[in-house]
Amino acid sequence: MYICNAFSLNMLKSLNVNVAIRPISIQDMRDFNAEKPLESAVGHIGTAQVFSSELGFDVPANRVSLALGPGNRLLVGQYRGPRLEAGATELPQGATIEWALVAIRKGRR
Repeated sequence: MYICNAFSLNMLKSLNVNVAIRPISIQDMRDFNAEKPLESAVGHIGTAQVFSSELGFDVPANRVSLALGPGNRLLVGQYRGPRLEAGATELPQGATIEWALVAIRKGRR
């Protein structure tokens, strides 16, 4: 399963799918990683460093293109706050990360 810092329709192989998104806790994120290490698709170094700090496990920067279809799931950390300063490794004051599980399911024709 991937960990990402964003979700886009460009990540889908086809738009003929259903996308379910549900919020999850930081402990859920840690549990997913403990079950099977997550594969990073976090494209920005600063964001990867902040994720690593918040989660307590290494999330390397890894700029990749994803092609997701039915049965795929990914974990998304949605950063909310001011632009991260260069070299940031922790959340700035007032910033948060909202974690979500995104599940791709077969669409209807």
